Amino acid sequence: MSSPSPEPKAPSSHLMRVAVAASALLAIAGLAAFWYASNHARQAPPKAADNAVTVTIRGNVCEPNEITVPAGRTTFTIVNQSNRALEWEILDGVMVVEERENIAPGFSQTMTVKLQPGDFAITCGLLSNPRGKLRVTPSAASEAEAARPSLVNYVGALAEYQTFLRLEAGSLEDAVRALADAVQAGDLRQARALYAPAPQPYKRIEPMAELFADLDTRINARADYFEKREADAGFTGFHRIEYALYGQNDLKPLAPVVAQLIADIGVLKERLRGLNMPPERLASSASKLLRRVADNLPAGGEDHYGHAELANLQGSYEGTKKIADLLQPLLVKAAPALQKSLDERFAAFDAALAPYREGEGFKPAPLDEAQRKALAEPVRALAEELAKVNAALGLE
Repeated sequence: MSSPSPEPKAPSSHLMRVAVAASALLAIAGLAAFWYASNHARQAPPKAADNAVTVTIRGNVCEPNEITVPAGRTTFTIVNQSNRALEWEILDGVMVVEERENIAPGFSQTMTVKLQPGDFAITCGLLSNPRGKLRVTPSAASEAEAARPSLVNYVGALAEYQTFLRLEAGSLEDAVRALADAVQAGDLRQARALYAPAPQPYKRIEPMAELFADLDTRINARADYFEKREADAGFTGFHRIEYALYGQNDLKPLAPVVAQLIADIGVLKERLRGLNMPPERLASSASKLLRRVADNLPAGGEDHYGHAELANLQGSYEGTKKIADLLQPLLVKAAPALQKSLDERFAAFDAALAPYREGEGFKPAPLDEAQRKALAEPVRALAEELAKVNAALGLE
């Protein structure tokens, strides 16, 4: 018989000590690495997101006052360190590219905007402040965008919308001329009766009309955005007329105001006739307008003196609904769920106005803060849904 195999020897105490020491060293090294990484992460400032810019407004200047970004999407954070509520706009000549309003002192707002290469101006708080500069340089994204084929599916919608703009601009001119006649006749009662309906055609075309910054300032800017408020020489247009009718009860100062308003509406008609409208501007302009309306409502709306907020909301509803209806045949095929949601949001907006209706118009009583906040909710929800339309249609 062969002898049994010898039992394997137990590891020597020397090897055991080596293994334990090595394990301890690895543990210490791991803890050291963890401590270093954690400490470094606490000390290192967070990395800023690509194409993110912070603009701080102090006094009457922006810091920085000259900005350069690549074409494509950039997120701007606007910090208000002045003592007045203000707005911040990106302007292409007289055209508004994007804006934020009612930025309260000590607060900030953000906006993400898709920019094409070129040189732009930026407003810095009050409309009378010096403007800053924004330069957008070409990028791979902008070059790909330029190579995109023509979108012939939108020709019909764009042509019909151009007709809508011309008709409403004509109605606006007629309404303002009738208001001017009452002012010139010294008939305060008649002028008040004609005031609330007069801006309604402007509200229906406002998604495009407000693109012309110079005209929108003269036609529709509120006193809040001027240095001397109601006493500022730059305060003109509908709200200057509203202030005289309801705040001063005096028609005497209005003759030059209505004359300038008629002239500005004539210029607006000509500009709308030649307006270049890429299809993506339809939904984006409607969304931007409704977002601004929703932001303004809790702060008191636009009509501080005559309290025609409800009539203005009806005009905004009708103007944005027109755009949505023109895009509906395309959207219902591309994104039926989004189209259904849009229909529901418009219905909610309309339903929110219903309790205030009286005959062909609205009850004259001003809205309180709770009512304005409640109305802002369906408006903001609709703006958010309209903001999704371009992506759903492949326009982004």
